[in-house]
Amino acid sequence: MALAHAAETEFGDFYRRLMILRVGLLLVVALLGLRLWHLQIREGPYYRDLSENNRTRQVLLEPARGLIYDRHGVLLANNVSSFSLYVTLEDVKDREVLVEQLADLLSLDPDLIRKKLAVKGGKLLPRKIKDRMTLRDAMLVESHRLDLPGVMVEVESQRNYPGGVTAAHILGYVGEISSEQLDKPEFSGLHQGSVVGQYGVEKSFDRHVRGLAGRKSIEVDAVGHEKQAAVVEKPQAGNDLYLTIDIRLQKVAEELLGQEYGAIVALDPTNGDILAMASRPAFDPNVLSRELTPKQWVEIVQDEGRPLNNRASQGQYPPGSTFKVPMAVAALETKTMSPSSTVFCNGGYQFGKRIYHDWKASGHGAVNLHDALVHSCDVYFYTVGQRMGIDVMAEFGKEFGLGQGTGVELPSERSGIMPSIAWKQKVKKEVWLPGETVSAAIGQGYVTVTPLQMASVIGTVANNGVNYRPRLVHAVMDRATGNLQELPAVPRGKIKAKPETFRIIKEALADVVKVGTATRAKSSLVTIAGKTGTAQVAALRTGPEESIPKKFRDHAWFVAFAPVESPKIAVAVLGEHMGHGGSAAAPLAKEVIETYMKLAPQMTTVISGSSTAGQSRRSLEES
Repeated sequence: MALAHAAETEFGDFYRRLMILRVGLLLVVALLGLRLWHLQIREGPYYRDLSENNRTRQVLLEPARGLIYDRHGVLLANNVSSFSLYVTLEDVKDREVLVEQLADLLSLDPDLIRKKLAVKGGKLLPRKIKDRMTLRDAMLVESHRLDLPGVMVEVESQRNYPGGVTAAHILGYVGEISSEQLDKPEFSGLHQGSVVGQYGVEKSFDRHVRGLAGRKSIEVDAVGHEKQAAVVEKPQAGNDLYLTIDIRLQKVAEELLGQEYGAIVALDPTNGDILAMASRPAFDPNVLSRELTPKQWVEIVQDEGRPLNNRASQGQYPPGSTFKVPMAVAALETKTMSPSSTVFCNGGYQFGKRIYHDWKASGHGAVNLHDALVHSCDVYFYTVGQRMGIDVMAEFGKEFGLGQGTGVELPSERSGIMPSIAWKQKVKKEVWLPGETVSAAIGQGYVTVTPLQMASVIGTVANNGVNYRPRLVHAVMDRATGNLQELPAVPRGKIKAKPETFRIIKEALADVVKVGTATRAKSSLVTIAGKTGTAQVAALRTGPEESIPKKFRDHAWFVAFAPVESPKIAVAVLGEHMGHGGSAAAPLAKEVIETYMKLAPQMTTVISGSSTAGQSRRSLEES
């Protein structure tokens, strides 16, 4: 009995151990199965990609940017083939060794290479280290392939500007996207190495012309060098832009400025099309579209001529006597003066204890509004301004678009200043002084404008008060579909003035050229109306103009339109430190207008309102 009980107990223990073993084995099998499921099912794609990337790499293919043409289909910006250097970090065993190798081989800045390699992104995404490599550099890299794991040379299209400095401030330039730009929503989907517009219409219309990157899968060897392409997804080229400028007129405007600093703007007052926009000094966009060293960039931005400043849309200057044009409109519309009202000018206007001098020391005698414009009588407008008050002046100035951007399709346009009592209190934290109104009445003091604004002002007068937003881009051609999107002219509003007011003003401006301060703008080819201006830069100057240092001389202004009978072009000329508007700026405007008249029969755009995309493309090819 005892033996049987002992055997039964031993058997029970054995059975329990067997069950524990079975449960243990089942748990082990379950854990193995779970691990296999995790590796093969859940993490399968990851390890499959990892395995594939032991022999393949994804390489992004940069798209060609859209082409840019002038209004006649003359090519202003295209693309040329070039070499770019890329590094895939997955294949780099020692990053610092590679940095030193590339720096020595290609004479690159090691810190710049480190910065490029440190840009955030996966190790499998190639980093662009250098673009626009020379053939010699590309051959050097290829000859050292075995010593440069993960290094690739790709053939890509690079931006090219056939005209060099011509129209540089309009076209702008491109550059590799910065780390700050990568974080901005408008650049979502781009990557390190992407090329984007950094200035001019290249920047304003970047999303149109940049295109879409492609992708190729390449088989690589043990050190990451390409053996053959497996799959190719072609990049999509960007869309083409058709500008409103005539490059022939643009070249004339730039040549007229020569080595002087300044700007010339010509536009069509009937629709706002910018026909030319010259700014001097300029820059070569081909140079800036390459990667510059910090030293080269500092030299450019610290250049005393400020070549990156588009003086046409970013330069802010006192308008001088050109401001008398909107002042004359305001004087008639507010009934501050009638056309026949006269003011006696004896060469000075006394306000309080101060005498505000006229440009003509002996005075103009009794003058009405017509005479005051023709001979640019300061005393007349001192009187008008004091009677009218600064806030009324500001109201009419803003109607003409002063103190605000024109809306032109260029980045960083400046708005100038159209002062008022509220403006000074807000900006200067000071009260407006009555004497400041006197200075503002002739375009001095706090009043500042851009040449583009003044071209718009005189164009508005020429167009009997209808103001159009200046525009540079006439149409965008979709490369993928061939569809043409024309951008319509945009009216900004109409000046609240009677037709008779504009008739009186235009007659006076015509006489400015015939017998007034701008006789040097008189043309035998076309009737011209305009207004001179001399903007004082430094006060209390004495002696002849030649004895005054250049940087302290007055700015020369002239605004004009032609033909007087049916205006088709409005021009603003600003010459920095060039002296008097009548002698320095008026002749330049005359040349621009006469050139326009000679080109006028050919000034229609290659894309008319009834053109189809195909017809437009053929017109471009024929030209």
